[in-house]
Amino acid sequence: MFLTPLDLVSSSVLLLLMFVLIVPLLKNKQRLLIETCFMLASIASLLGVAGGVWAVGGGITNKIILVIGLPDLPFHMRMDPLAGFFITVICLLSFFVSLYSAGYIKGYLGRRNVTSLVVFYCLFLAGMLLVVLADDALFFLVAWEIMAAASYFLVMFENEHIENRRAAFLYLIVAHIGALAILLSFGVMAGLASGFEDFSGYTFDAMRQAHFPVEGATAAFLLAFFGFAAKAGVVPLHVWLPEAHPAAPSNVSALMSGVMLKTAIYGIVRVSFDLIRVFPWWWGAIVLIFGLISAVMGVLYALMQHDLKRLLAYHSVENIGIILIGIGLAMIFISFNMPLLSALALIAGLYHTMNHAVFKGLLFMGAGAVLHATNERNMEEMGGLIHRMPWTAALFLIGCVSISALPPFNGFVSEWLTFQAFLLSPALPSPLLKLLIPLGAALLALTGALAAACFVKAFGVTFLGHWRGSHMPRVHEADWPMRSGMILAALTCLLLGILPTFFIDWMDIIPQQLIGTKIGASSGTYGWLWLTPVAQERASYSGIIVFGGILLIVAAAYLVLHVRPKTIHRAPIWDCGFAKLTQKMQYNAASFSMPIRRIFGFLFNIKESVKLTPQAVYKAFPKRLNYSLRVRDRFWGWIYKPVVDCSFWVSRRVGKLQQGRIQAYLIYSFITIIVLLVFSR
Repeated sequence: MFLTPLDLVSSSVLLLLMFVLIVPLLKNKQRLLIETCFMLASIASLLGVAGGVWAVGGGITNKIILVIGLPDLPFHMRMDPLAGFFITVICLLSFFVSLYSAGYIKGYLGRRNVTSLVVFYCLFLAGMLLVVLADDALFFLVAWEIMAAASYFLVMFENEHIENRRAAFLYLIVAHIGALAILLSFGVMAGLASGFEDFSGYTFDAMRQAHFPVEGATAAFLLAFFGFAAKAGVVPLHVWLPEAHPAAPSNVSALMSGVMLKTAIYGIVRVSFDLIRVFPWWWGAIVLIFGLISAVMGVLYALMQHDLKRLLAYHSVENIGIILIGIGLAMIFISFNMPLLSALALIAGLYHTMNHAVFKGLLFMGAGAVLHATNERNMEEMGGLIHRMPWTAALFLIGCVSISALPPFNGFVSEWLTFQAFLLSPALPSPLLKLLIPLGAALLALTGALAAACFVKAFGVTFLGHWRGSHMPRVHEADWPMRSGMILAALTCLLLGILPTFFIDWMDIIPQQLIGTKIGASSGTYGWLWLTPVAQERASYSGIIVFGGILLIVAAAYLVLHVRPKTIHRAPIWDCGFAKLTQKMQYNAASFSMPIRRIFGFLFNIKESVKLTPQAVYKAFPKRLNYSLRVRDRFWGWIYKPVVDCSFWVSRRVGKLQQGRIQAYLIYSFITIIVLLVFSR
């Protein structure tokens, strides 16, 4: 018997599940438990990467039927290039994070038991892999629930904090509302595939072979898009994301933001391009519009944040929006029979899927290292960490440059490809699209500029200047397991940025199978050196040349400034005429985002207040100035608060039925029986 990619990924899942079974043997040896867990998780992740890379590179499709599940409804598993790509993304980041976690989780030793964390960590990884491998609706939803339940318990790991419990509860509610919509979508497609006569249509193969009517396909798509958008954090279904991601341990935040959200992207691509296959252009317009709204609103929300992890969480909303822009454009182009542009847009979306997983994982690991060293998430209380944490600062900076879409790192390539999909598109026949396409390109450019500004703020306030807090903690650099995970992620950001043609050629089989064409013939016209998405006459980019040019500039600057003695003169910072500068006089996060608040403040619920209170410390200044700022999401007031208020109102009314008297309950039962008898005729 020959080994297949599906065998490798299945072995990865089994290794994770087997560790869960042996945890009771190690629960009293916490240090050994941590080392064993994350060593096995790293091995399992490498197996998954090998299987995913093999499946995509070889264009291999493997299937297997598991004789488990409900009677006559066995579980089906399928490994194809689309699944292989997402498994590669999941397992690549899981490998980096597992190495990082071996050092990060040891910070909990002596403070709390970590048994539940390692158990649900392994279940979480296994659940994500099973979601991608599932080839029928039943198995998909079972795996989806395993992933959701495991991540719920990970978010609530530090459950002594009430905000963590609330965040986990909110996440669970939104996750199950989304799962219900996905269930209904699969129900519609399965019913249409089998004629609503039996359950044979529950497999994805049956759905692929069916020809759905437009009305049924539209209902299935809208339900699926709503359900997956809730998991992906698409605006306005994003409210759980900035609450849950910061509440989880930072290694879990890296996985939730980096790859859990991508299972929803996988679901959208699988349902749209593989199961339904034929769709009208306005489906893509819906995806594109929600992508644009999420991208712009996500980066604006992030700019308002002072909490480092909340800032990163909101940037996940932004980047999910950028991915949806690529997918929406691909759907629009394929509906107008433009396969090459559709393949380009799909490649751009999928490439950004991988890029976001890597650089967002790196940034959350960097934020975790800062939290691990300072016990602080509020950027207003940080500053000057570059002197105490040089490794973390340098690696976090690479993540900042990558997410800001600046060359030569990976974020630039995927956003550049998305721009090419916008700019190379001809005039489309719909008036709405003639407006939407150029507007989308402009909004994407605005998003990129705001993202760069946001990470200038994040890095500058956190790592530069002087410590802003009331007292300076004993800051320490991250240990080598944590550094190794961040270093590998940073190197991957660089490789994805300077060698994009290798990776695009590897993943080009996906649009070939889903759309019927690929961009490899045009993108690799000049080999590995130049990336030419459609044709060399239209646009080109060489990451290697850009990287080499940057290195030359840096080397020249070093030679000019550092080789000759006394070229650099150090002097005190110019103090604008003030003799005694303190750390309180530094530019902080609130002041940095003030111009953006003035321009886009109407999109938020902002409350600023300034109070003067007496103080006797400085007689020259008899009053102290207290400034407070609160920025809230308007969607809470527009959508969620009315629903919550209505739920409480209904609950209070229904609660009055609980009389505590047996006579009342007997009357209820008697009335119920009478009603059933009346309506049974």
